[in-house]
Order: sequence, then C-alpha cells, then structure tokens
Amino acid sequence: MAGSGTAHLRGEQALLSVRDLVVEYPGKTGTVQAVSKVSFDVLPGETLGIVGESGCGKSTTGRAMLRLDRATSGRISFGGERIEQAGERRMRTLRRQMQMIFQDPVASLNPRRSVKDIVVEGLAVNGSPAAERAAMSADVLAKVGLSDERFTRLLPRQLSGGQAQRVAIARALAVNPRLLLCDEPVSALDVSVQAQILNLISDLKADYDLTVVFIAHDLGVVRNISDNVMVMYLGKVCEFGDAAEVYDSPAHPYTRALLDSVPLTDPDQGFTGPALEGDMPSPMSPPTGCRFRTRCPLAQDRCAEEEPEVREVRTGQFTACHFPLTPATKAG
Repeated sequence: MAGSGTAHLRGEQALLSVRDLVVEYPGKTGTVQAVSKVSFDVLPGETLGIVGESGCGKSTTGRAMLRLDRATSGRISFGGERIEQAGERRMRTLRRQMQMIFQDPVASLNPRRSVKDIVVEGLAVNGSPAAERAAMSADVLAKVGLSDERFTRLLPRQLSGGQAQRVAIARALAVNPRLLLCDEPVSALDVSVQAQILNLISDLKADYDLTVVFIAHDLGVVRNISDNVMVMYLGKVCEFGDAAEVYDSPAHPYTRALLDSVPLTDPDQGFTGPALEGDMPSPMSPPTGCRFRTRCPLAQDRCAEEEPEVREVRTGQFTACHFPLTPATKAG
C-alpha cells in the first residue's frame, strides 16, 4: 500500500484502484483525520474484506470510493476512470455500476414507497420502460428469496430486518452493477439471519459476476466471504493479504488482537485470547509513529519515532509494522 512497487497494487488489472486516499473533516478543535494515505486494488471478480474497529475509517473509505464522501486528496479509479474528477452527470452513470448496501436496511429504504417501487427506482431514474422495470423487479426479488408477490406491496416498516436487507440487495442488483459495496450489511441483523445474508451475497456474486468490497468490524464475518482482507486502524492500513493467510498467520499485532477477540464456536469457552486493551486514540490527534503503538504489546521506542511503511513480509502478505509477527509469534 505504501509504495507503488508492492505486489498487491496491481494497476491496470484492477477494476477498483485507490491510491494515497486521504479524507479529513473540519472539527471544532481540529481536523479529523478519518483516512490517511490508504492504497489498495481490487481485481474483477474478487471480494475484498475491509475490517477494523468502529472509527478506523473503513466506512469512510468505502463512501469515498463511491464519492458519497469527498476525498481530501488521493486518486480513486474505477475501470480506469478517475472517480474524483468525474462530473455529476458522469457520476450518475458510474453509480449504476457501483452500488452500495448500507448497515441499517430499513433506514436505507424510502419509507413511503412499496418494495416494488424501491427495487426499480434506479431503473426509473434512468428512463427504463415500465415493462422492463416490472420484469426486473420480479427477477431480482426472486433472486434474493422474496418471490412471493405479497412482498411487492409492502412498505419497509412492514418488513423484518433480514427482509429489508434482501430488498436493499435487490435494489442494488436491478441496475446490473459491476461493483457491490457492502457496508456492515449484517451487523444490525440477528445472528441466524446474518449467515443467510452472507450466503446470499456469495451466491449473487457468482450469478451476477460481481466484484465485492465487504466492510465489517468483525473478522469472523468476512472470513469465508473474502478473497483478500485489509485491516485498518485509526485511518491507516495495518495489514493486507490473502484471507486464509491473514487468518492463519497474522503479521500485525492488531490483526492478532482482532482475531483473539472473536468468540469461539462453543460459547462456554469464551474467546480465543485476551481482549484488546485500551481505547482507540482520537483521529484529531493520532499518536506519532505507529498509530497502534499506544495499545500494542510489542511497541518499542522506534514505534513512536518512525511511522512504519506497508511492506511484504511473506509472499502476498503485507503489513505496516516494524516488528511483524512470525507464524510462531504471539502478540501478547
């Protein structure tokens, strides 16, 4: 991520390419550094999982990718086209190819419109004929498991959380996108429903030949759905790599801590390891050097003096740490 020579920055091959993304917001007492020099690529057909605690900048990164939030600086390319330079008319066209599923499914739907109208809203805006909209509505609702015609007449408040999220997914699919950005799409749902929605997204990815960016605060959620995982902390990238490698042999102490906080399958056994101690510092005044050093059990003087660059520590696995973990090392 730090340098253009790193292997995971794959340039022209990428459908989505982000370089040195910075997103800052003015605050009453200073500037909020929400995202700081983040770079990554997503190839066509891949699923990238972006994970980290609340406030780490993952959702802001996602929103900036679709220009729902304006980037302060940096470059965002989709299919080779610079998003941050596109005019509003061009962005309306591009957004048909880049659709988003939000965290709160009910709040993301128009409360005054029926399910049928919500699903085809994007097609209507683009002037598609009524017959085409009706056929597409029936098709995508069936794809997400809402084929019963009674659902088409319901309002969002009459739906369960899982049903509302299925409608939101159907709405995104109706315009035939290339990229699907999922921003914490299961965090507001019951655990039993979460698995259904995750499986649905995996199936639809194959059916619609989608590229997916999946944002979550829980590493356990993205484990089986992601090809690659990017771990963020306080606006910075800590680790990037093949999902299986990151889970089996995390190179950054923060990734290790996140994995240790995932509940075990047997609830009587609690968690895999000690919980991460302390609170995340303010993005208005992040620590010098490594931003994770104030909570890191491996921190040394160098960590306060020098910001670590993202570098390849194992084949295809990158981390921003002066003292990366080895497969035999524990973070605490």
